[in-house]
Amino acid sequence: QVQLVESGGGLVQAGGSLKLSCVVSGFTFRTYGMGWFRQAPGKEREFVAAISWSGSSTFYADSVKGRFTISRENAKNTVYLQMNSLKPEDTAVYYCANRKLSGRTYYAPGEYTYWGQGTQVTVSS
Repeated sequence: QVQLVESGGGLVQAGGSLKLSCVVSGFTFRTYGMGWFRQAPGKEREFVAAISWSGSSTFYADSVKGRFTISRENAKNTVYLQMNSLKPEDTAVYYCANRKLSGRTYYAPGEYTYWGQGTQVTVSS
């Protein structure tokens, strides 16, 4: 049974930091690229960051570039999202997902197969 379990969300003041974790089970984690997406109320799910299976390549949305860092520990079946200099517009539910082996890009939700349940991040001004 495939499971992706996010944690680390919470309430933080603008300018603060949070580190999200996503622990994966049920598939060979080290084989797959992984991504983080977010969805704010009334908005579509949007790409935040992604990382290749080896960790050698990373990708970021322009809105988070320079503030967020994605990383992975294949030995722990875990992908992380370090979020610094948080802004109120970062408020959303954050989801991790595994990218299809046949995926052509890292940016589209449709390129991902399994999703976690999400963790809420709220940034107060």
